[in-house]
Amino acid sequence: MKNIYLILSVLGFIIPSILVFIESMETGNILLYTDLKATFSGMFANRISTIFMIDLLFAVLIFFIWSYQESKQHGIKGLYLVWLLTMMFGLAGGFPLFLFLRETNFEDRSGLS
Repeated sequence: MKNIYLILSVLGFIIPSILVFIESMETGNILLYTDLKATFSGMFANRISTIFMIDLLFAVLIFFIWSYQESKQHGIKGLYLVWLLTMMFGLAGGFPLFLFLRETNFEDRSGLS
């Protein structure tokens, strides 16, 4: 599973970033952070996008709480890097990256490789 999580993490960072790159080039809103007003206007432009954003933000919050507990309980290193990458590039890459680190930690502790 470890390799699958790593592949999913790479895909989760790359695929959405293609659209972010296109948007950045067209609007100058680099990584959607240089014009926060435009970013938030787009995120909450209508009821449908608002529903998706609230759902996503809630999922990210739950991921942060769960990953903190898991990393504390199992001694998983690199959590803050995962959180930073999640906040910069999204949950699609950050979540499988954490699962990869978690599996790596379990393998290291059990002596498997």
